[in-house]
Parts: sequence; structure tokens; C-alpha cells
Amino acid sequence: MAIKEYKTIKEVVGPLMLVEKTENVKYDELVEVRLASGEVRIGKVLEVSEEACLVQLFESSQGLKIDDAKAVFLGRGIELSLSPNMLGRVYDGMGRPIDNKGNIIAEATKNINGEPINPYARDYPSEFIQTGVSSIDGLNTLVRGQKLPIFSGSGLPHARLAAQIARQATVRGVSDKFAVVFAAIGITFEEANYFIEDFTKSGSIERTVLFINLANDPAIERIATPRMAITAAEYLAFELGMHVLVILTDITNYAEALREVSAARKEVPGRRGYPGYMYTDLASLYERAGRIRGKKGSITQIPILTMPEDDKTHPIPDLTGYITEGQIILSRPLNLRNITPPVDVLPSLSRLKDKGIGHGKTREDHADTMNQLFSNYARGKEAKELSTILGESALSEIDKLYAKFADEFENKYINQGFNENRTIEETLDLGWELLRILPASELRRVSEENIKKYY
Repeated sequence: MAIKEYKTIKEVVGPLMLVEKTENVKYDELVEVRLASGEVRIGKVLEVSEEACLVQLFESSQGLKIDDAKAVFLGRGIELSLSPNMLGRVYDGMGRPIDNKGNIIAEATKNINGEPINPYARDYPSEFIQTGVSSIDGLNTLVRGQKLPIFSGSGLPHARLAAQIARQATVRGVSDKFAVVFAAIGITFEEANYFIEDFTKSGSIERTVLFINLANDPAIERIATPRMAITAAEYLAFELGMHVLVILTDITNYAEALREVSAARKEVPGRRGYPGYMYTDLASLYERAGRIRGKKGSITQIPILTMPEDDKTHPIPDLTGYITEGQIILSRPLNLRNITPPVDVLPSLSRLKDKGIGHGKTREDHADTMNQLFSNYARGKEAKELSTILGESALSEIDKLYAKFADEFENKYINQGFNENRTIEETLDLGWELLRILPASELRRVSEENIKKYY
């Protein structure tokens, strides 16, 4: 790769720098800005024309004197050094180790923008991943190779749920290795510390790669962080044959950074000021999940996003919902009642759940109990609303049983705390225990043989 040096820096405005008389410069190319003092700042090419190019700096441009600075174009994009020894390590948002264990010896380096998976080579997600969380495993099952986002709100305990899933998730009955790649995007130092300590204390850091981008890091670095994480996941999955779970938190911070960079480039804004290409940009992250035919490994993604003002129609959750296969929604009312994790099961959905459950995967009664629990809980909530308006005396005896079911369901099934790891059998047995509140004649969604065997 030809390295080109230019002393033709024309102007610097905020994080943007204009370099004139450039030749053969590529979009997204890495740039080093070398100052007379010997200091080096990094940036990347944002726009290119025949006679000039626009560079975005990763750090602030404070104290940068354009008279004695030179721009060095490196002829390559942002790359990540990869090795099997990445597991157990902590990196910053740009892929630099921050755990005082030194650099890894790279076995490969890859451009973080990755290459799209050929749709024809994709394999269908079909294997159950056990997260140990009943409201996910029992009702909104996660399947290997799926993209299943968690929609949260500010102040809800999504960070603790993310740490719990990262700690507990496993693919059952498979001897292949399981790894977690965890990317924290634009979080506070306190949250970053919580994740590192939680993973270290539970020992799950041994199978985890952490990328941590703090809230005070530059916005442009925030755009690189999830791509770093997914590039590491692709290496572990498709080169080393591991099952990889990628957790990205918080996608809202990523989208805010995208909006900030777009505004700096004076682009025409789309909905609520976000760039018009946000859909394709998010898709370029989410669509890197999946399985490839003939390869053992897989990438399963759980992106987490906080919905501004708890609004499902906000562009970030709205576009994410289009690209991914369902959503797990956290509920503020459940959280106020100390039900943890506060998963709102009725509007939550896993579009691939039917592919990962049943005989040989979980248990033959899984689909029946799932449908029956959904149905009973919905009816129980209706009964409770009715009793709030008309008083309990307006309820029939069977309605009272449904109302009792709804309460027990929230208190026992959904509420399990952030440290309890339930197997799928425990979750299904708990489901049957709750279904016994009602007479067998009410279980219209369960087959006769399952009622005989489990009721």
C-alpha cells in the first residue's frame, strides 16, 4: 500500500480537516496527522473529490497548527488485529487493549467494515440458545444465528440483563466452544466498571471479548466500536468455529454519534435529525449476524437500545425492528413493582422461536405451554383491568382464577432476579405449575397427550 504525505492542510473546523491537492485517496482510508512536536493524531477520510478530501479526526483538533502539520494517508481502512488469545481481553472502542496485558500477537488483521455474507450461503437459524432467563427461553426463544434486540428505556436495568445473558448463555448438547463478544457503546465509566467486574467475578470473562467506548470518547470512535466487536465475532465464528453471542449496548448512543457526524458534514437530515441512511447503516451492523452453510460457527446478536421517551415509534427502535427478528421489550410498570428482569412478554416477540423449540431441541411440550401461558396471561390482565374498573365482585369465578394466574405468572415466572440461571426444563416445569391454577378444561391450546403427561 502506497503511503502518501501532504503538507496541504487548508483548514480545520471542529473535528473536520480539509486537505487539498490529494491524489488517489480512498473513502474511509486512515490518516495520520503528524505535528511538528512529534504528536500523531488519527483520522479517516469522509469525502473525496478530484482536488481535495475531507478528513474526520478521532480526537479533538485543539492545538493543531496547520502550518507545520502534515497529513499521511496510510492506504488502508481501520483494521483490527485478531488472534485466539483475544478471549478474556478488554479493549477500548478502537481495538486497543486497556487491561494492562500488552498487545496480542496478531494471527490476522481484518478491515472492520467486514464483507457481507452471500445470501445463498446463509444457513437457517434453528438451534436453541439457553439464556437462563425464563421470559426469553420459555416465551421468546433465542435461536443460534438470530438477531434479537432488547428495547429498553432510560433507567431500566438493561445493563444487568445484558450481563446476566452474557454470563449464562449456552448452546446445549454441543461440544463446540461458546464465546461472548460484548461491545459497550458510549457508556459511563461506572457502567463499564460494572461489566468488567461482573464478568471477572463470575469467571465468564475467560470466554468474553470486551470492547468499551466511554461517553467521553470521540463520537467518531463510537461508530467504529460495534464494527470492531462484530469483526472479532466473525473471526471467532467463521475462522475458529465458535458459537458467538454478540451483545451491543447501547445502539441509541451509536445512532446519536451517527447524527452528530452527519450534522458536522452538513448533510440533509431525515426523521428527527437522524441521517437518511440510518436504516442501511444499522443494517450493515445487524446483517453481519447469522450462520454460513458448511461452517460450524455462528453469530447471534442481541443489540440493546434505550427508546427515547419510551417511544416504540422513534426512528431507532422502529428501524431496528424492521431489520431484526423480533424484540424483547422491558416494562417500566413491572420495574416499579421490583419484578426483575422486567420483561413485558405480551408485546415481545421472537420471530424464529418456533424454529428452536420442540422435541430434540427443548421439549415436546414447549410450543403448547408457550401458547397457553401467553393466552392465560393476556386474559388474566384483562380480568385484572376489569376488576380495577368494576370491582372484584364483577368477576366470575373463572375470571378470578385468571387474575390470580396473571399475578403468579409475574411474581414467579417473569420475576427471577439477575442471578438465577434456570434450565429450560425448570422453566417449562414452572410453566406447568402455573397452568395447574386453572382446570384442565381451560387448557385449550395444549394437546391431550401433553396434558396427560405433564398436568
